[in-house]
Amino acid sequence: MSHQLLHLVFGGELEDLEGTDFRDTSHLDVVGIFPDYASAYRAWKGASQRTVDNAHMRYFIVHLHRLLDPTHGPTEHDE
Repeated sequence: MSHQLLHLVFGGELEDLEGTDFRDTSHLDVVGIFPDYASAYRAWKGASQRTVDNAHMRYFIVHLHRLLDPTHGPTEHDE
């Protein structure tokens, strides 16, 4: 039985470029949930490129499969 390796891609404007605190969590951009790292990465890259003019805008990939099943070891992309 194979495991789904779900990944969430989201972003928003950061308070500080060195941190991960968002200026306004009510304005987070949830790009979506993806079935694998490769498709999440493509979505992350697209969202990041669309907002390249805003230095405070950052997008992240969250490995949901780690939260859903903490016993599932990291994949090759989970560094």
